[in-house]
Amino acid sequence: RGITSDQRPKRPLTAYFRFLKENRPAFREQNPEASNVDLVKKLAGAWKELPASQKQVYEEARKTEWQRYGEQLAKYKAQLTPAQAAALKEERRKQLAKRRASRAKRELTVLGKPKRPRSGLNIFVSENFQESEGISPTAKLKKLFDTWQKMSTSQKQPYLQLAEDDKVRYENEMKSWEAKMVELGREDLVRSKKKRLRKKPTETAKQAETARTSLGNKGKLKLKKSEE
Repeated sequence: RGITSDQRPKRPLTAYFRFLKENRPAFREQNPEASNVDLVKKLAGAWKELPASQKQVYEEARKTEWQRYGEQLAKYKAQLTPAQAAALKEERRKQLAKRRASRAKRELTVLGKPKRPRSGLNIFVSENFQESEGISPTAKLKKLFDTWQKMSTSQKQPYLQLAEDDKVRYENEMKSWEAKMVELGREDLVRSKKKRLRKKPTETAKQAETARTSLGNKGKLKLKKSEE
């Protein structure tokens, strides 16, 4: 029936975000030169100073909308066949994974994670993109890629050397950045070290049994010699 995730009812805003949405235009008019970040800070400060009675108005509105949302969501789910429900669930899982990845990427940018090293091709493209022939960016990239493929090893060498230098830069910056992350308690962002090879329990047991047997045989041999 052509039901998509876009038709799923939207979750209602929290009291705080409802306040932001309703008051943002007025704050923007009062502070036309303020950046978006500064504007949000001003709105957050205004919400913090808002009397509890006025905050309750936004909270009651949220409760009302939440009840309506529950009814709409139940109606929406009732329309779905099992196959549609499974397909939409998978689509939603992918969307949430994409959002998490995007948030993680933004966090790393804020934390100043070094940019990954560029390849020789990347450097060649960035240096020649503006002068490259082509109507669209895609056409320019294709032209440059074709040119790179036809270049000799000696022609590519300067760019490959720059790429090697960039790898050194990246590793040095990453070591400093990871040390900083450890100080901040963010070991989860540090690249994992190679795990030491651990002996399997079964192998360890076999080795222990072999050692006991060997010692036992040696003991018997010594006893036999003493008797002789």
